[in-house]
Amino acid sequence: MLLRSFIAIQMPTTIQDEIEKSTSHLKKALARPLVRWIHPHNVHLTLKFLGDVSSANLELLAQALKRESEQYAGFSLSIGGLGIFPNSRRPRVIWIGIEAPAAMQTLYRGIEAAAARLGYAPETRPFSPHLTIGRVNQNVSTADIQKIRATLEQATVGTLGAAPVDAVHIYKSDLQPGGSVYTHLYTAPLKIMSER
Repeated sequence: MLLRSFIAIQMPTTIQDEIEKSTSHLKKALARPLVRWIHPHNVHLTLKFLGDVSSANLELLAQALKRESEQYAGFSLSIGGLGIFPNSRRPRVIWIGIEAPAAMQTLYRGIEAAAARLGYAPETRPFSPHLTIGRVNQNVSTADIQKIRATLEQATVGTLGAAPVDAVHIYKSDLQPGGSVYTHLYTAPLKIMSER
């Protein structure tokens, strides 16, 4: 059996709750079908999308991820700000920003290398840490795009807080009509969080 899987950093409930509070006005202004909003408790930082993975390969991947993650000390991410991918003329993904320390980039490169050793294709785009909170419907009109752009240009999301990172996780993703459903499969702890 194949499982659509990805490696991610889980956000603490406090950050998920802050995202819900700070974006509720956007969700009202840009409701479905304009934007498919991600439930705040599904918000996470994707490190590596794996695609369809067999159960046997998932076990190998979990072992490799555990070995890799044990090499890195925990750190903290600063969460806040609002953005759009790829740009405001063609909004597709609405996201909350992440200010990440150098340790985040190092962890990301280590996970990419571990996945590559198991045959997973490396990511070709530069790593841009963010939390996806909404996806713009691709079938919206030009007028709808203008409404989305105007709403997002006027919106602000301040600093939401710090997210301690002490583990990375493997999730499976089941595509459902109401949005993806994520199921936690494995946890790979980092070293004990460094003192600051």
